[in-house]
Order: sequence, then structure tokens, then C-alpha cells
Amino acid sequence: MNQGILDLQDDKIDSFTMACGERPQERMENFGVSALSDTELVAMVLQGNGTRAEEALMVAARLIAEAGSILGLAAWQATDYRRLKGIGRIKGLQLSAIGEIARRMSRVGGEPSPLLNRADQVAQYIQPFTTGLEVEKFWVLCLNRKNRLLKRVEISSGTATAALAHPREVFRAAIRESACAIVCVHNHPSGDPAPSAPDLHVTRQLREASKAVDIDLVDHVIIGRADADPLGVGHFSFRNAGIL
Repeated sequence: MNQGILDLQDDKIDSFTMACGERPQERMENFGVSALSDTELVAMVLQGNGTRAEEALMVAARLIAEAGSILGLAAWQATDYRRLKGIGRIKGLQLSAIGEIARRMSRVGGEPSPLLNRADQVAQYIQPFTTGLEVEKFWVLCLNRKNRLLKRVEISSGTATAALAHPREVFRAAIRESACAIVCVHNHPSGDPAPSAPDLHVTRQLREASKAVDIDLVDHVIIGRADADPLGVGHFSFRNAGIL
């Protein structure tokens, strides 16, 4: 991120704070949490332990600038937060925990566990977990006999171009969760969901292993982005492609 842009954003935040004469917590008390800007919301978390409101606003502005938006923070881990001056180990862990709380809250409710027997359903479910990721991750979605989700298990986290997954680890997770079927899914940070040679290889291994343990492999879905997909879909299904 350009340092001049960061400095300019800091100046704007500082000017805003002085102009309105209210700190984020005062605005929240007077007008409610929905009145706070993205920067003010993050600053509320950063305040405390001797951190002044003005300092918290500046650090919050830098965080959002580095992530590109508040949504970009969804993929950040504790170590990502700690790259910025002013955020220590505990605060980085707290911010990461808040992100996970938000993800879990977005998935709770009276609705049953998601049905995941089509690639589009899988893509819609997993999208919040892949947004902003710069490395490949591989998950197994453990399903009951009606193809509803029992548990999502992260099997591996790799580099920008590869996430290795061995069938032994995939089906160990499935057996542990008493799954009747599974969907395997991983992301391509490039956005292009077209399968690579290793993707094809591991899918064939998974297909054979599923027969051996008698746990149905419903699909293996690669998640990308529609704007980077030559077909404009944004995901690739090995089942739809006739490979499974």
C-alpha cells in the first residue's frame, strides 16, 4: 500500500475525529452501532490497554487500507494483523477471533444444515471461506446420508499454487465424523478454477479410495472467481465434467 495514501487516510481520520468532537464509543452510545463507519468499528476493538481513540482510528484505517476493505479482513489470520505497528500478539489473536465469530454467526439460525449435492450449492457455501485467500486450501465437507453438512474440515493449507491433500487424511476426517458421503473442495487463488494435472491426479486417488472405504465421493469442486473463469462460472466440478 502506498505510504502517501496511508498518510492521507490518517490525516482524514484525525481531521474527522477533531471535527466531530466525538470518539467512536461516544458515537456508538449516542447513535447506535450501525452509525459507525468501518474504520470506527475496527477502532472500537483496538481501543483499551492505554490505546487512545485517535491512535486506534489511525491503526484501524491502516488495517482496512492494507486489506482493501473491511471484507478483506475476513481472510486475515493473527499473524497478518501483527504485521502492522501497534498490534501485538494478544490483539492480533482477538481480531482473528472476532472474524471467526462473525463467520459462525452468519451461518447459524433455524435453517437445517446446508444441502450440498450440487456444485453450485458447494460453491455458495464455501465462498465466504475463500474470499481474499492468497494460498490454496483443501477442505472435506462431511455429509450425512441426505447429503447435508455434518462438518467442514480443513485438510491442508499450501502455497499460492498448491495445497496437497492425501486421501488418507481426507477419509480419516470422514470416518471420524461418521460421514456417509463427502465433497472435497479447494480454491485457486488465481481465480481460474480449471483443474491442474495434480488436481486430476488427487481426484482419481480420492475416487478409488472412496470405493475402498465405502464412503461416497459426491464431488470435488474447485473454487475460483467468475471474472477469472474463461467459462464465467467461477467454479469447476469434477462430477459435472464426468471425471467422477
